[in-house]
Amino acid sequence: MQTGESKRVSSPDLKHYLGPRYWPTWLGLAVMRVLSMLPLPVLAICGYVIGSLFYLLHGSRRKIALKNLTACFPDESENALKKINWLHYCMLGHSVMTTCMNWWISPARFDRLVTITGREDYDLAIAQGRNIVLLAPHFMSLEVSGLALQRERSMIGVYQYMKNGLMNTVALRGRQRFCSGGLMFERKQPLRTLLRVLRKGLPMSYSPDQDAGRKGVFVPFYNTLASTTPALAKFVLTTNAVVIPCRNSILPWGKGYVVELGPRIEGLASGDEHKDTAAMNRAIEAMINKAPEQYLWVHKRFKTRPEGEAKFY
Repeated sequence: MQTGESKRVSSPDLKHYLGPRYWPTWLGLAVMRVLSMLPLPVLAICGYVIGSLFYLLHGSRRKIALKNLTACFPDESENALKKINWLHYCMLGHSVMTTCMNWWISPARFDRLVTITGREDYDLAIAQGRNIVLLAPHFMSLEVSGLALQRERSMIGVYQYMKNGLMNTVALRGRQRFCSGGLMFERKQPLRTLLRVLRKGLPMSYSPDQDAGRKGVFVPFYNTLASTTPALAKFVLTTNAVVIPCRNSILPWGKGYVVELGPRIEGLASGDEHKDTAAMNRAIEAMINKAPEQYLWVHKRFKTRPEGEAKFY
């Protein structure tokens, strides 16, 4: 993989993956390519069905999601939380079924499916030549926002490496196909690399809302302490970046997507690591509250606990 000065992540040519071990992956990619040609409403309905099956059959993850929801929304009834959990699985199925569209559909078709709203502060920051970080939590259509905003200008993206080399290569190509001058970084690269590139002036999409292990700081996420990466405040303090919330919504029954930007987030640069990171989490909570079912609740957000505290799951 290339480092901070390269324009695109280096990936092997697809001919490197012609061996028998990759034949099942090639078959799966062929199916995905065919699915990408189907109308979005058809894919959405298939996704709802698959998500509902996952909900019924995948008991361990269903319980993890419900435990997360119970911790974050203690005032909701059990039935209400179970409904949110089921809807969450429907959105998860939708996301799985439409990944193929993100990687392969034409730019014109993509543009017809996606609307960007609330962009006043984002456009102002661009006009002023400011460094920009888009705070983009793990909503089900996260990939859509990156592609939509790449249609306008080059951006910086952060991704997680897939162990299957063929899938990793195809996914990266799909995620960069609108990004002629953009940059992609594996999430484990040093923070100094991102800081250096952010100063170049490209907007960066950043998703710091997953369990950070022992490297994180413990701050509240809703009502429970969660290990959280504190890097966003470092971006603001070091590069004077503007932080813009970026929330992604799946419209019902395959009607498309909305990428919702918002007013810049203040209170992230006090210099107090815990205070600034807690402020970031509150901003993420405000985005989640608009449509809780579209957030990634199956992730073990509270897996890492403070020393001496019992396991959460």
